[in-house]
Amino acid sequence: MSKKRIFSGIQPSGNLTIGNYLGALKRFPELQDEYECIYCVVDLHTLTVRQDPVALRERSYALLALYMACGLDPEKTTLFLQSHVSGHAELAWILNCYTYMGELSRMTQFKDKSQKHADNINAGLFTYPVLMAADILLYQTDVVPIGQDQKQHLEIARDIAIRFNKLYGDTFVVPEAYIAKQGAKIMSLQEPDKKMSKSDTNVNNFVLLIEERDAIIKKFKRAVTDSGSEVRFDPDEKPGISNLLSIYAATRGITIDEAQAEFAGSRYGDFKIAVGTAVADMLAPIQARYKEILADKSYLDRVLHANAERASAIAEVTYRDVRRKVGFIV
Repeated sequence: MSKKRIFSGIQPSGNLTIGNYLGALKRFPELQDEYECIYCVVDLHTLTVRQDPVALRERSYALLALYMACGLDPEKTTLFLQSHVSGHAELAWILNCYTYMGELSRMTQFKDKSQKHADNINAGLFTYPVLMAADILLYQTDVVPIGQDQKQHLEIARDIAIRFNKLYGDTFVVPEAYIAKQGAKIMSLQEPDKKMSKSDTNVNNFVLLIEERDAIIKKFKRAVTDSGSEVRFDPDEKPGISNLLSIYAATRGITIDEAQAEFAGSRYGDFKIAVGTAVADMLAPIQARYKEILADKSYLDRVLHANAERASAIAEVTYRDVRRKVGFIV
């Protein structure tokens, strides 16, 4: 029996945070034996915001190295750059013609990014979800690991697939969401009512995977807590403490209840140091491996070349079928 296929893509738009890791990336190595895994550095998506070309190339290498340092094996998984497989952009154009303006105008990410980048509201920003749909559908993806905030993007990909299939017969697998039960949404350390983000302007709101140990612990010492003194999981009444409990539980691989029991009677200050220490300990071996991989660019280039060929072979089967069905000569 063939394995189901997973696709996931992450932008090389900045360093990854522990939110990215605990929410998705930590589970990727566990999935590579259970599923056929396709993991993509989605560099095409970055162009909706102006990029420094040199910095973009460096971030792309860095993200690839981080993926591998976190346990992804390029022999087991297809790990590549989106721009190295032309089918992504080509399929996106076709799918644009089967996506409605009203659908795209309702996308919350377009509204959010339009406010942040009011001087550059470009067409790519508007049609971004269609490229994301093409990323997923190109590989006949069965499941997509997503956070709660990405449900809308997966839904539009499903809608496009269903619409195309009704017109032309079974063409695309309609993907399902893979949402982790724990650690799927790590919140900001200073503003626990919003998600931790690598693009946050306040550096104390997030912890990067490649941050120094002392800096990590210092950020947790500064993390916002709540009124009272009890270390208790209650997202409504204690969002700060609840976020730290979620981080600790996900870092240690234990349940929220177990984490809460461990710190019964603890002071907030001691609790925050314990969370920071646990995160720093978790990241230490990842950081060491990351530095080793990133230092060997020729190795990374070989990985990218081999995996782009593998991804292109899979993508071409789907794209050829789409071209034939819409009436192109193939």
